[in-house]
Parts: sequence; C-alpha cells; structure tokens
Amino acid sequence: MSQSPRQSAERPVPTSADVARLAGVSRATVSYVLNNTAAVRISEPTRRRVREAAEELGYVPHAAARSLRAGHSRMVLLPTAQAPVGPLYNRFFNELQWALRRLDYTVVQYGSLGLDGDEAARAWAELRPVAVVSLGEVRLTPHGVEILKRSGAKAVITVGSQRLEGTHALVMDQARVGRVAGEHLVARGSRRIGVVVPREPGLEMFSGPRLEGVRQAAEGAGVTVEPVPLGYDEESANELAAAWREKGLDGVFAYNDEYAMLLMRALQDAGIDIPGETAVIGSDDLLLGRLLRPRLSTVQIDMVIGRHLAELVDRAVRDPESMPRAHDLMTSRVVRRESS
Repeated sequence: MSQSPRQSAERPVPTSADVARLAGVSRATVSYVLNNTAAVRISEPTRRRVREAAEELGYVPHAAARSLRAGHSRMVLLPTAQAPVGPLYNRFFNELQWALRRLDYTVVQYGSLGLDGDEAARAWAELRPVAVVSLGEVRLTPHGVEILKRSGAKAVITVGSQRLEGTHALVMDQARVGRVAGEHLVARGSRRIGVVVPREPGLEMFSGPRLEGVRQAAEGAGVTVEPVPLGYDEESANELAAAWREKGLDGVFAYNDEYAMLLMRALQDAGIDIPGETAVIGSDDLLLGRLLRPRLSTVQIDMVIGRHLAELVDRAVRDPESMPRAHDLMTSRVVRRESS
C-alpha cells in the first residue's frame, strides 16, 4: 500500500547513524567518505557501500553542522550585484564556477545589491564561507576583510583593478584596455576621441578605468578625449548619432563590441562614414563584430581560463602564504579591422 502524503511528510530525516548501520561501518567512516576526506585511507568497496546506503536512505550531509565542526564550510562565496559585463566575462565566471565544483567546493552566489563595505562583509560572514571571491562590485574595506577571516574564511580574493590590504588581488587591468584602444586611435590620426561611458548601472568599475586609459594614451599627443554617455538602446544611440557632427569627434572607443555595434549602426543611419569621418573600435572581439560591414576593430582581451582561477582559489585556501598577493588575469591587444 502506498503512503499517504501525511505519512510521507512524517518520515524521519535519515541520519549518518542510519547510513552507518545500513552500510555496516562506523559513523566516522560515513563522515570521511561523504565529506571526501583525503587524509584517511578507506577502501573503494567500503566507499561504494557507504554511498549506496546514503543514496538508498536519501541521506545528505548537513552542511551547517559540518561548518560548525570545521569552523568553515567548503563554500566559495561569489557576491553579485548588478554588473551585466558581457559575454566574455559571463563565460569566464561560468567556467570558474564549474571548475570550483570539480574541486569539491560549493559555489554560492550572494545577491549583494544595496550592501557595501563592512555591512556586506558581515552578511557574507554569516554563511561561514571558506573563501570569498569579490568581483569588485561591492567595495570591501580592510576591516571587512578582517571580519571575514575571523569568521573562518581562509582566503578573501578580489577580482578587479584595485588591490586591498589582507586580500589576494586578481588584477584585471581595465585601464590597459582603454590605453591600447586610445593608442590605436591616436596612431591612425584621430584628434578628438570620444569614449563611450555606459549609462547602465554596475559598469562603472570597468568604464571608469577604460576612460582613464584612453586619457593616458592621449596625454602629450595634443589629442582631446571626451566621455560620451550612451544607454544600451536604439533611442539613446540615435540621439547621440544626431549630435555627433556637432561634437566633432573623429574617433571613438565604444567601451565594448556590443556598444560599438549599437553606436556604429546609428552613426551609419545618420549618414556618418566609418571610418572616413569617425573611426570606431570596441573590445572583447565578438564574432558578430567580424560579420559587420565595415568589420569592427576591437581590443582582444586574453583572460586566464576559469579553471586556472579556481586552482588559484584552492591554493589560497590550502596554503595562503604560498599565493602571490597580486596576479594578473588578462592581457589586451588591438585587432585592427575596417572600422578604424
């Protein structure tokens, strides 16, 4: 006879003791097997018997209890806010999450919109992560780093252009992206360069350094650099294109390929010749940019693969002192095509 919903709901939650009885081993052995403890040698038949018993009973280890015993979890926390950074970075961080899972970490994305500084650190610390990989959307402080480490975090890793005391910095040199784009436009003869600054929230951590990089390239060359705000929609692009000739810009670094394609289409619709009147360059080297006419010049960004970053996170957890305090994550170079 099948169980009624009430009977099913009242079934006791299986425990590690139940798994131990069914498998004919000790509770300690169950813990070693299900927590993948490498320090204790257990035969493969015993491991298989424990796993089969756990599966039959529907038992899973209690993460909170395990964290309480260890003082930390196997959780790597990835705080997120609202940074739609594009396909290149999305692919990179998807690779990172998969690689961390293969290293037996539990990856948790923490929605951190509205949190900042020490408040964010306290919220993350409540989950007792073994590591925090901060993507730069939330600005940590040295005190916030200390809060996380006192709560059991073995490593606090920042990904971005800023270095912070007490953390391992994985540096994305966004200024270099703008600098190589600016150097390219200056070398091809542009004298008034526009730099697209996206209006979408969450992109300031990328657009600000890229703008500064273009300014560095123009410094001493007698070249004017003008920030050009642009929303990621046709109306905003059309409005900007209508006023383009008044601005007198003969070159533009359009933040990335997506904004570059949006702006280039609007400029062409407004009768502005590319690259005759205005040279256009993006970044990320997306396939769609190569399909446009004229083909889009771009800054190709070579980033370390997510697996490599996951290995760095694992190393920082296991042996923090052997991990360099700063590690470059990407290099940049111009791919010149027809748009510039």
